[in-house]
This record gives sequence, structure tokens and C-alpha cells, in this order.
Amino acid sequence: MVSVKVKFRPSAVAGQEGTIYYQIIHERKVRQYLSEYHIFPSEWSESRSMVTTSRQSDRNSFICSVREHIRLDVERLMKIGRRLEANGISYQTDDVIDEFNRYAREYSLFNFMEAIIARLRENGKTRTSETYRSTLNSFRKFRHGNDIMLDCITSDIMEAYEAWHRKRGVVPNTISFYTRVLRAVYNRAVEDGVIDDRRPFRHVYTGVDKTVKRALPIAVIKKIKALNLAMTPALDFARNMFLMSFYLRGMSFVDMAYLKKTDLRNGFIVYRRRKTGQILIIKWTKEMQMIHDKYPENKTDYLLPIIRKTGINERSTYRNVGYNINYNLKKIGGMVGLAMPLTLYVARHSWASVAKAKGIPLNVISEGMGHDSEATTRIYLASLDTSVVDRANSLILSSLK
Repeated sequence: MVSVKVKFRPSAVAGQEGTIYYQIIHERKVRQYLSEYHIFPSEWSESRSMVTTSRQSDRNSFICSVREHIRLDVERLMKIGRRLEANGISYQTDDVIDEFNRYAREYSLFNFMEAIIARLRENGKTRTSETYRSTLNSFRKFRHGNDIMLDCITSDIMEAYEAWHRKRGVVPNTISFYTRVLRAVYNRAVEDGVIDDRRPFRHVYTGVDKTVKRALPIAVIKKIKALNLAMTPALDFARNMFLMSFYLRGMSFVDMAYLKKTDLRNGFIVYRRRKTGQILIIKWTKEMQMIHDKYPENKTDYLLPIIRKTGINERSTYRNVGYNINYNLKKIGGMVGLAMPLTLYVARHSWASVAKAKGIPLNVISEGMGHDSEATTRIYLASLDTSVVDRANSLILSSLK
């Protein structure tokens, strides 16, 4: 059985900080492991083998932090010993130290998240990997670049992270988004048996607030469609992509960007949603064809003129085009007197809202938009006849005439 003792080694230079080290003992063999923690002799109690604080010391917060890290290190070393013991295989103190060092390399938050991000990209989950990357960058900035072990993540740290965002003016839903990603990472480490669940997220908000309504009534969609933008090609293109998203039952921009010409056959678009993998079928209408005909110079394999050059970081290209479209859509929104920002995502909300106003059943709307819930295996047990959804779309598009 492994035992661990915390020791202090004074500096050879008078007045300088000494070093905390651990004595790891197994089967009467002792190994010393130098920690990264340095304190003054006055901050060490030999009789208690413990770092101590002083009422007058301005280092008390630092000392408390060191003491907590020492506690976690000892707990980690003991846990490694118990796991090796449970394996029933002979081991030495060197094995405990090797495992401790491996843990420090692989199970810091930054390193653990980097590994997850790499796997997500390898598995083709690029969008998810980007959300993890964004969260990691945010938390790294909060920590001033200082990594943290997974089992050192506490409720106090997460509350401080939440407060840090609020001071910067970040909205609750964005804070919750980052926190939920971190919670997913933490839970994965718990499931892997790397750490025990100390519930560090119990005092921070991880819900989703209702957002300001982003749907437009059909009358405003008509105004946008009727604008004469022939003299401003960038605005015209933004308006056309907005309308195309609306025509395509609120298709997301990423799905629009990656539509292939081969996806259009026999009068139908057949594509797989990149977010959920669900296959959707949409009837190709004359409204869609009219927009498509405006861009005959498109020589790529893609149906719409969003990714105009292939093989050159296409994902980055479509995202930049999306930014430009949204920038120009905000100008268009001002032209029709909108108080809220007009974006591509408004087209998706608007299709659902208009469909609901037309009395189209909720299950038909959900099927038409390719919604998929993570809370259930599927919202629906069986797919609807695609003609039902196409009739619903025809009803909506006829409102624009």
C-alpha cells in the first residue's frame, strides 16, 4: 500500500523560499518527488507537516491555494496507489510517480480539451470542435494562460469564471454556452474514471434564457423581396441568400453552402443536415430557380455561389461569406425599418413562424426544418411524407406573391 508524506526542504540561501516535496513510500522503498510549490520556512509547520498561514501575512490567499493543491496532489497519489493495488500487479514507487506525471500531462483541463478537440476534428465533427475551441480560448483567457488540473476545478472557480464574463458584458446565454461545454468536458473525465465528481457547476447558470424573437412577419419578408438592390451587388447577394434560406424551409447557411449540384435531381433537393445527419428532401420551386439563375458563372460543384473556389479552406470561406452576408443584411434591415438585426438565422426563425401562423401543424414544421432533439432519441418515431412538407412550403411561398 502506498503512503505519502508532505515534507519541506529549506533553501540553501538564507531568506529564500524552500520547496515542498512528497515522500512516496511503498514496500519500505521511499522516493522523493519535488512539487512546484515554494514557501518560506515561517510558512511551514514541521510538527503538523502542513503549510500554515499568519494573520499578518499578505500571502495568506496564496498559502491557502498551495495548501489546497498539496491536498489534491496527495489525494491523487493515493488514488493512483489504490488503482495499482486493485490491478493485482506488482508495482514500485517509480510506477506511482510515472502515473502521477502522466496524469499531469494528460489530465490538465487545457491538455484534456485539446485531445477532445483533436478527436472531434478527426471524426468530422468540425463545428463541435470549434465550439470546444472557443470555450477553451475563453477559459484560458480567464486563467491568464495558467492551466489547471481537472480535479482542481471547484465551484468557486466556476463562479469566478461566470462573474468574469458578466463584468465583460457577456450575455447570460453565451456564459451558459461556455459553462455547458466545460461541464461536458468535466463529465467526460468523470465517466472515464479520471476524477471524482465534486459538482463544481452546481452554483452557476447552465440554462438557456428565452431570446428576443427573431422571426419576421410575411409582410416584412415581402418588403425585403421587393427592394431594388440592382446597384449594390453585395446587398443584392445578401438578400438573395436570405430569401433562398427562407424558400428552402429555413435551411441553415452551412447546409446551403455545401449543397452540391448533384443534390438537385428530378425537381428535388436531397441533402443530409450537417448538424444532425438527417436526410431531408425539398421540392425545387421556381422561386429558388430564379435566384439560382442569377449566378450562372458558378463553376464549382456547389449548387449556390457561396464557396466559389474549392480546395482552399472551404469551411473558412463559407464562414467569411456568412459574416459578409450578415453584415449586409443588417443594412437591409435598416432599409425596411427593422429594429432588430437582420441575419441569416432570422430566415430560419421566420419560416417556422410563418408556417405556424398559417396553421401548419407543429410536427410538420419540425419535419420540414429537420429538427432533432438531443433530449430524446428522435422527436418523431416515423418520418412524414415529404409531400406534406412540400405542400406546406408551397403555401408559405405563395404568400409572397
